[in-house]
Amino acid sequence: MVTTAHPGASAGASPTATVRRALAVRHLGPNWYASVMGTAIIANAGATLPYRFTGLRTGCTIVWALSFVLLAVLLTARAAHWIHHRDQARTHLLDPTVAPFYGCLSMALLAVGGGTLIVGKDWIGTEAAVAVDTVLFTAGTLIGLAAAVAIPYLMVVRHRIAADQASPVWLLPVVAPMVSAAVGPLLIPHLPAGQAQQTMLYACFAMFGLSLLATLVMLPVIFARLVTEGPLPLALTPTLFLVLGPLGQSTTATNKFADFAPGVVPAPLDRGFLAFAVLYGVPVMGFALMWLALAGAMVVRARRRGMGFAMTWWAFTFPVGTCVTGAEGLGNHTGLVVFDWLATGLFVLLVTAWAIALTHTLKGVLSGRLLAAPR
Repeated sequence: MVTTAHPGASAGASPTATVRRALAVRHLGPNWYASVMGTAIIANAGATLPYRFTGLRTGCTIVWALSFVLLAVLLTARAAHWIHHRDQARTHLLDPTVAPFYGCLSMALLAVGGGTLIVGKDWIGTEAAVAVDTVLFTAGTLIGLAAAVAIPYLMVVRHRIAADQASPVWLLPVVAPMVSAAVGPLLIPHLPAGQAQQTMLYACFAMFGLSLLATLVMLPVIFARLVTEGPLPLALTPTLFLVLGPLGQSTTATNKFADFAPGVVPAPLDRGFLAFAVLYGVPVMGFALMWLALAGAMVVRARRRGMGFAMTWWAFTFPVGTCVTGAEGLGNHTGLVVFDWLATGLFVLLVTAWAIALTHTLKGVLSGRLLAAPR
């Protein structure tokens, strides 16, 4: 096969090196944004843990900075992917196993933006943090809303999907607006009082409903596939943890509404948000723990049958992180120490899973295995 340097290459660059760099991103799919999400959630969840110790916030800020760098690198690499490999990019959109991962771009932007306002402000100042989060929240929300419509549309009119192909990956595009709902309230104190703050709160509440109802449509299909067709393929087994995402993130969102509603909406609506956060969050967290046990058992089974590392292992991070933030919110609003213990225990699990996924990812990138064509 004859290859030529891209026309935009600089005169001093080696044609072979230019082609090699272009080929390196050919198979870089949107699923890689999961590594950004999984890193950012460490900072977001750790900064609000009920138990504090020396160095925790500094460590969270360092991890946020790492997620910011990862986001910048991946945005650049994905831009190169679209410039040099439009054919592959179009193939990804038409592949029902890859297209749902476009929701990860939205969630990566939103997670890093939220972290900027939670801990990043310690280093760059509140004014700069608000500006950065405003840009990332706006972009992430627009992309997430577009993905929530476009990807299901493609699944219906372009993708040809068999019943046994149903996968938790399908949740990714529809859960993106739920992330907007959870991090959007952080911007409310920085908006003009009155209509602007109320509009933001209710817009986030609307995205909460959009994502929740879409999830309730898809979850029965996913569970029916498991019951009728048996366990997922080994490499896809970690995606069972993705179900925790809408559960933990919706619980987090309702607690954020309760945090920011006072002074924004009149009574008794502000108290209504608090009651809703508890009445919704407690039973959903119970279901999340049941699913965590079920998914964990399936992963142990798959591991015993030879499941090796794949980028799907990043599913062990962000969804668990949303359960951490959900438990933190319930602890604040119920006063029950059991939720504080739950948040702390899940955070330990989150950090362990993140360290394992990051280590294997770095090894895979350095060896070139993760950037090679899928087998």
